[in-house]
Amino acid sequence: MAAAVVTKDTLIGDLLRIDANVAPILLGIGMHCLGCPSSQGETIEEAAFVHGINPQELVDKINEFLATTN
Repeated sequence: MAAAVVTKDTLIGDLLRIDANVAPILLGIGMHCLGCPSSQGETIEEAAFVHGINPQELVDKINEFLATTN
């Protein structure tokens, strides 16, 4: 089965449902509010901007992780 692939438009809530093990990546960028309702509805791009991270670099890092775990 092919690994899931996310984009900048993927919601954080959806990302965590795809693979909850991605949480340490998000925590590592300072996104410590993963359980709060507003973060669940944010896109990866929105979360990256809020935390001063390049959105494409974050997407690439997440996709690399997903490719090695699935």
